[in-house]
Amino acid sequence: MNIVVCLKQVPDTTAEKKLNAEFRLDRASVEKIINPFDEYAIEEALKLKEQKGGTVTALSVGPESAKEAVRKAVAMGVEKAVLVSDDALAGSDSLGTARAIVGALKKTSADIVLFGMASTDAASAQVPAKVAALLNQPLLSYVSKLEAGESSATVRRQTDKGYDVITASLPAVVSVVKGINEPRYPSLKGIMQAKRTQIDVWSLADIGVSAAEVGKAGATEKVLGFVPAKARQAGKVVKDDGTAAAVVADFLVASKCL
Repeated sequence: MNIVVCLKQVPDTTAEKKLNAEFRLDRASVEKIINPFDEYAIEEALKLKEQKGGTVTALSVGPESAKEAVRKAVAMGVEKAVLVSDDALAGSDSLGTARAIVGALKKTSADIVLFGMASTDAASAQVPAKVAALLNQPLLSYVSKLEAGESSATVRRQTDKGYDVITASLPAVVSVVKGINEPRYPSLKGIMQAKRTQIDVWSLADIGVSAAEVGKAGATEKVLGFVPAKARQAGKVVKDDGTAAAVVADFLVASKCL
């Protein structure tokens, strides 16, 4: 089975996020990590390989610095690594990113493409759906359990009321939720292997994608402005001296909750 797991390098979740003059996330000034949700996709890809055989390829779209995120996937056990990197990709929205991923996927003949359910920097959760649409393949999203056969996959799709059981033919695109597994830690052997592994770097020309389809040139979304979130106010402790219920009620009325 040919498995491709897509991952993204994102700012550290604890870092203070800032936008630059073009209202784009300033990524250069903060520490960068592999998108935490993607680690669950990597683990699921490795489990599939252990069950069905085959190969796992890590695929990322981003700047040269994204190699570090790809190397962590290799340290976890992924055999192959590909980074799509091109100056024209800067400023890509979710559709431009999906177009670049699809261009790379067309060179891999994947049976299953795995994603984390969202990235922590944008949290739009749109890229897996757009990749599936561009490939004209089934999308199995918010998956909490995955079972793959030779020609189909059956999943539990997480919902607000529990889960749905869905079966789709392969090839397919799958996005997984946090609770699907427990990602393994990279072993010392894996870390050493990751340092030696050759990461293939593909340009837009290599994957047959025009610069007009990605980056700022191809973006269909544009941020016009933003307002910083207000700082969270300190809480208030109410001691029950017999008037606590009235104090709470007055607070709820003032907050327009009642």
